[in-house]
Amino acid sequence: MALETLLVSREESFAIITLNRPPANAISEPLVRELNDAVSGLADDDRLRAVIITGAGDRIFCAGADLGSAFSGGNVDAFIRFGNSVLRTIERFPKPVIAAMNGHALGGGCEIAMACHLRLLKEGARMGQTESNLGIIPGFGGTQRMTRLIGRAKALEHMILGTQIPAAECLALGLVNHVSKEGQTLEDAKTLARQIAKRPPIATRLIIEAVDDGLEAPIDQALEVETRAFLKVLRTEDAAEGIQAFLGKREPQFNGR
Repeated sequence: MALETLLVSREESFAIITLNRPPANAISEPLVRELNDAVSGLADDDRLRAVIITGAGDRIFCAGADLGSAFSGGNVDAFIRFGNSVLRTIERFPKPVIAAMNGHALGGGCEIAMACHLRLLKEGARMGQTESNLGIIPGFGGTQRMTRLIGRAKALEHMILGTQIPAAECLALGLVNHVSKEGQTLEDAKTLARQIAKRPPIATRLIIEAVDDGLEAPIDQALEVETRAFLKVLRTEDAAEGIQAFLGKREPQFNGR
C-alpha cells in the first residue's frame, strides 16, 4: 500500500523511515498511523539490525503537530493516546532506532526523536518542547522523556520557557548523542547503523529491554531484570562465539542465535 506521509527504504542491514510532509513534516493523524504501520512492519525482519528515522528536506526534521488538523478531529483523546502508544513502540523496538535530525525537532518532532534510542542532530538545528508557547503542554511523552534524559531542573526550565535548544547545548545536556556537520546527518546515522550491524543482535535487544524495564524500578528489582537478561543471553550461540573469538584473538561473527 502506498504511503502518503512517509517514505520507507532499506539499505544494507538497516531501514530508513522518512517523515515526508514538507516543508515542516508536521504530525497529522495519517502520519502517526503510517508511522505505526511502518515501525510494526519492520520489527520481525531479522535482516534488519537498525532503523533510522529522518525528515524530508534539510531544514526541519519535524516541527510538531499540524495545528490545522491534528487537534480538529472528533476524538483528540484517542489521537493523543494512540500517538503515545506509537512512540512507546519505537522506544521498545527490539533493534536500535536512530533519529537523524537533519533540521529542527520541535514539539512533537522532539518527542519522536526522544523516543528513539540514539539521536543525531545537525549543527545549527534546534530541539525543544515548545508547546507552552501555544498555551498547551507536550502530549506525546515530552514531559516524561525530556526529564529522564536531561534531569528535572533543566527539563522544567526548557519546557516552561518553550526554549528552542541549540545543537551544542543539546549535546552538552545529553539530549543528543552526536552533532553532525551540515549535510552529514543521515550519513552519520548510516555509519552508526553499520556499526550496530556488527554487534550481537540478541545482546543489543536485551540491553534495550533491561535499560527500559529497570530505569524507574527500585535498584533491587532493576538488578533482577539485568540478571535475568544476562542469564538469557549467556545461553546464546552469539555469547559462545563472542567468548571464543576473544580467546582466539579474532573478530566475532554474530548471527543472532
